[in-house]
Amino acid sequence: MVFRLMGTILRQPVSHRLKFAMCSMPCEVNPRFVLLYGSQKGQAQSIAEGLAEEAEEHGLVAELSCLEHKEKYNLEKENAPVVFIVSTTGDGEPPDNALQFVKRIKKKTLPTDHYKHLSYALLALGDTNYANFCNCGKIIERRLQELGAKQFYATGYADDGVGLEVVLDPWLDGLWKAIKSALSKMASDRTGYLNAEAVDSTKGTPDSSSPDVQLNLLSITDCQNCDSVGGSVETVSKSASAASAPATQTAVSDHRPDASAGSPGLASQSHGAASVTTSAPETQTKDAGVPCVILASSLKCSLPPLSESSLNVPALPPSYLDVSLQEMDTTEEQIIGPFNKETLHEVPIPRAVQLTRGDSVKTALFLELDISAYPMMTYQPGDSFDVFCPNRATEVEDMLHRLGLYDQRNHRVDIYLCKDTMKKGAQVPPYIPKNISLLYVLTWCLEIRSVPKKAFLRALVEHTGDSVQRRRLQELCSKQGTADYNLYVRDPSLSVLELLTAFPSCSPPLSLLIEHLPKLQPRPYSAASSCLMYPGKLHFVFNVVELPACSGRPAGRRGLCTGWLFDLINPVLLFPGKDESSGRMALPKIHVSLRPNCSFRPPSDLSVPFIMVGPGTGVAPFIGFLQQREKERLENPGATFGETWLFFGCRHRDRDFLFREELEGFVSSGTLSHLKVCFSRDDQLEEEGNDSAARCRYVQHNLRLSSQHVTDILLKQNGCLYVCGDAKNMAKDVNETLIEMIRTELQVDQLEAMKRLAGLREEKRYLQDIWG
Repeated sequence: MVFRLMGTILRQPVSHRLKFAMCSMPCEVNPRFVLLYGSQKGQAQSIAEGLAEEAEEHGLVAELSCLEHKEKYNLEKENAPVVFIVSTTGDGEPPDNALQFVKRIKKKTLPTDHYKHLSYALLALGDTNYANFCNCGKIIERRLQELGAKQFYATGYADDGVGLEVVLDPWLDGLWKAIKSALSKMASDRTGYLNAEAVDSTKGTPDSSSPDVQLNLLSITDCQNCDSVGGSVETVSKSASAASAPATQTAVSDHRPDASAGSPGLASQSHGAASVTTSAPETQTKDAGVPCVILASSLKCSLPPLSESSLNVPALPPSYLDVSLQEMDTTEEQIIGPFNKETLHEVPIPRAVQLTRGDSVKTALFLELDISAYPMMTYQPGDSFDVFCPNRATEVEDMLHRLGLYDQRNHRVDIYLCKDTMKKGAQVPPYIPKNISLLYVLTWCLEIRSVPKKAFLRALVEHTGDSVQRRRLQELCSKQGTADYNLYVRDPSLSVLELLTAFPSCSPPLSLLIEHLPKLQPRPYSAASSCLMYPGKLHFVFNVVELPACSGRPAGRRGLCTGWLFDLINPVLLFPGKDESSGRMALPKIHVSLRPNCSFRPPSDLSVPFIMVGPGTGVAPFIGFLQQREKERLENPGATFGETWLFFGCRHRDRDFLFREELEGFVSSGTLSHLKVCFSRDDQLEEEGNDSAARCRYVQHNLRLSSQHVTDILLKQNGCLYVCGDAKNMAKDVNETLIEMIRTELQVDQLEAMKRLAGLREEKRYLQDIWG
C-alpha cells in the first residue's frame, strides 16, 4: 500500500497565512470536506488518515470518520464534498465496519432523490486475483447514483494484485484539485460560506488553477537545503549518499511553489508529474569517495537508471506514540497465549496425518480437532474458522536482538499518545493490552512477518546511519523505485525483520514498529468435515507453506501458521500407510474460533444439483459437503437428491491424491454422482489410455470436456457451482473456461456469456472460497 502525504512546502505555510487572515477576518474558516472509510485490515483507513493529515496543507479541513460511526456524519443533510475510501473482503463483501452503511443505503424504500444534494468521490481498493474486484466500492457507487448523488471526481479502482500505487498515486494527485473545484462550484450557490482564501487563486492560496498549487511530488535530500532559484525544488538524488554534495535540482515548469526557505531536507509536492524534468545527478560514490560499481541489482543495491535518478518519496509519516519500558512487578500475573482467550476455544488435536507422500512437492496435513467440550461450537459444511498462532520464537528473539532490547524483553510496555502529534485520529493500538511484556507484544500482538509498506520504509530512512543504505531505502519507497519495491519487498513477502537484517545501520525505535506493524491476524481454514458425520470433531487440511530464498532472505522459511502447526503436531504426526501409534503422548492444543456464517454452503434444497471444483487442498470443504450428503441420504431414503459433481486435480495420482479412498467411497455409495480427476505431472496417456484424457492436466480441462452437462446444470436446472483453491491461477482459469463454455453452448457473444455468469454470482449460485 502506498499513499502520498504532504511535505513541508518551500514557502510560507498555508497555516501561517491563515492565522494572519483569521486575525483580520475572524469569521473565516477553512473549507471542509467529509472523508469516510471502510477498512478490513487497515489499508483503506491508513489512506484516509493520510489524506486527512494532508488536507491542512491544502487549506482544507477533512472530517474523518469510519462508515460504522454513523453518529459522526449525516449524508442526508451534507452539503460539502464527500470522499469515500473503501476496501472489499471475502467474496466481494463490504468490510465489517462498512456493512451496516451498505445495508442502509440499499434499502428499497429510499426515494430516488434521497442523495440528490450529495457530491462525492470514491476510491475502491481490491485485488484482481479474487472474484468481485472492488465490489464494495462498486455497490456503494451504484447505489449513490441511483439515489441521485453526483460524482465530482472519477472513481479510482486500485488493484493490490499489481500494486495499489499504480492507480492510487495518480488518483490522489488529482483529488485536491477536484475537491477545490467542487467547493468553488458550491460556493457560487452559498455566499459567505467558504473562505475565499482557500478557493480563490487571486487570494494566494494554492488553488488547483494557480501556478503554485503543484503539490504532489514530495522530494527529500540528505543535504541542507540549497537556495531555490527559478522555482526549483529539491529531490533525493543519488548524491544524497554524500552528505556534503549539493542537492540535485528538479525544475518544475509552469506550476511551481514559491521560492522561499523550507524545512531542512523537505520540498514541495507537484500534481503534474509530466511537467517535472530532472537534471543528471552525480556519479554515486561510497563514503570513501571510491566509485561504487554494481554488477547486479538486489534488495541492497540498485542499477541505473534508478541509482542515478532523482526521487519523489513520501513525506515522513508523523509519529504519534510514546513508548517506554518499565521493570515489571514479579507478582503481576502474566498473560499466556492469545489476549482475547475468553472469546476463543482451546481445543486438543487428537489426530494428525500427513496426506501426501514424502516425495511430493507439497506437504499436505490433515488435523482433527476435538471440540466436544464446546457443545455450542457448531458449524456447517463450507464454514471456516480461525487459528490463532504466535510469531515464531526464534524470530521474536532475533527481533529483540536487532532492536537491542533483548535484556528488556520481560519489561512492561507502556504506550501513550504523543501530546504534540500531528496525526489525525491517532490512538493507542487497541489490540495491545496493558501491563504486558515486550516479549508478549512481539509474540502475540504485532505481525512481525508483515511486508513493510512504503510509508514504513520512509520512516526507517530517518533511523539509518549509512548513507548508501539510506539512499537505497529512499529508492525503495519512492515512486521511481516501485518496480524494485515490488520485486524485492512485496512479491517475495519480505518481512520487517528480513529488511532490517539487510540494512544493519537502520536502528528504529520500538515506537516506530508499534506504529507501523499491523495486528497479528488469525489464519482462516475451511472445515473439511460434517458435524452429522463426526459429532464433536472438526477436521481441516492445509499445505505447509514454503517461502523460497530470495534477495534479503538467504534461506527459505515456512509460513507462519502452517509452520507453527507442523512443528506443534510433528511428535504425533502419522504418515500414509502407517498404523496409528498406541502411545499416550500429551495432545497439542490450539486456540480457534468459528468465523461468521458464510454463504459457501451446499444448497438447502436437497434436489438442487451442484458442481464442486477443488484441486489440491481446495477439496477440503467438499469433503464436508459430501459427508453431509451421505448422512442426509441415509436419513431421508425416500427424498430426491440432485446430482453432485466434483472436479479434482493434483500433480501425481500416487503422491498427492488427497482423500482418494473417501472420494472413491462416495462414488460407490452414489453420494458423488461424478468424480473427474486430473494429474498435471503424470503421463496422462498412460494413466487414462485415451487422447481426450491426455489433454486434461488441470480442472478447467475436465470442465471443458463436460461442458454440456455443466452448463445444463447451471443454466437449465438452476444448479450451483462452488470453486475452492488458488485465486491467482486456478480460479481465474476456471472463470475464463466457464465464460467460454457458456458462449459456446448458448451460441452467444463474450459479453453476453459474462453477463450470464455474473447473474449466477448475483443469485449466489456461483460461489468461491479462494486464497492468494
